[in-house]
Amino acid sequence: MKVILRDTIKGIGKKGEILSVKTGYARNYLIPSKLAYEFCEGNTKKFEQDKKNEALKDLKIKSEAEEAKKEIEKISITIAQKAHDDDVLYGSVTSAMIAEELIKSFNQADKHSINLDEPIKKLGTYTVAVKLHQDVTAELKVWVVKDE
Repeated sequence: MKVILRDTIKGIGKKGEILSVKTGYARNYLIPSKLAYEFCEGNTKKFEQDKKNEALKDLKIKSEAEEAKKEIEKISITIAQKAHDDDVLYGSVTSAMIAEELIKSFNQADKHSINLDEPIKKLGTYTVAVKLHQDVTAELKVWVVKDE
């Protein structure tokens, strides 16, 4: 049976490919799981329409991410931590802590969007990348200061 893949499936094929698969696999798994359409002219048109709708939706999300990037880059956050006399922190500043502070000034943030290579362990000013969309990354200024 021929199907059009609606999504990329590891080991099977990429989104949009037209494949021949066993009838049982298509009817019992791919089609009910909405991973594929049965191949016919009507479903080909439906797939193309879905593709256009998805592109428009992605464009809208990307433009919203661009706006959010402008807002985030205006913000700088301050995190107070206890530190030794040589400016080394007792603990560390993690992406979850940064996300928590960012949520206070900007509502859209989670710890998975904060790209921190390793936790911050010294006092100072840092630039942290915040991934808002696959093509949009904002730079956030983080001040780590000594807690008195």
